[in-house]
Amino acid sequence: MGTFNIVNLLITVPALLIAITVHEFSHALAAYHMGDTTAADQGRLSLNPLDHLDPIGTLMLVLFRFGWAKPVPINPYRFKNFKKGVILVSLAGPASNLLMALTGSLLARFLIPLGISVLTDFLLIFIFINVALAVFNLLPIPPLDGSRLLTVLIPPKYNHISVFLERYGFFILIGFMMFFWSYFAPIVFRISQFLIQLFFI
Repeated sequence: MGTFNIVNLLITVPALLIAITVHEFSHALAAYHMGDTTAADQGRLSLNPLDHLDPIGTLMLVLFRFGWAKPVPINPYRFKNFKKGVILVSLAGPASNLLMALTGSLLARFLIPLGISVLTDFLLIFIFINVALAVFNLLPIPPLDGSRLLTVLIPPKYNHISVFLERYGFFILIGFMMFFWSYFAPIVFRISQFLIQLFFI
């Protein structure tokens, strides 16, 4: 059992580090192209995981195989186009995860038949993690990316919803993870299966 845990940790942690690093880098890159250099000025336009690691998120990563990075600093008022910038920067992270999931699925098409179990496990976990991050981050709950989309897409008369979510977002997110993850995970699993089968047809 101990061996399984170590192997699982050695497979899961690198997959998560790649996924969250590219996710945050993509936010920074999109912001840079939209005119905001805040992330670049703070050294966050980087693919070095050390530039994005959050101490508590890293500890959670090691203990529970689920963690997070430091949010990339964004100043939307520096965007060339405020609304377009917020939308593109918010979508950049989840889009990068979806692209990595597709890339992992394509690699699986050629590498899984080799029968290397560790490599197969890594690719399957990598695909699942990236799909989970893509879908999860689109939820309109602060501080997730979907909440930023909500602020620019919701009609002004419903701004009180954004204010409520901003105030209680952390507790809503914890509640979601505690009570709805069991419903969320199968959806992610089915999407991951679909992506893998896409390249095996």
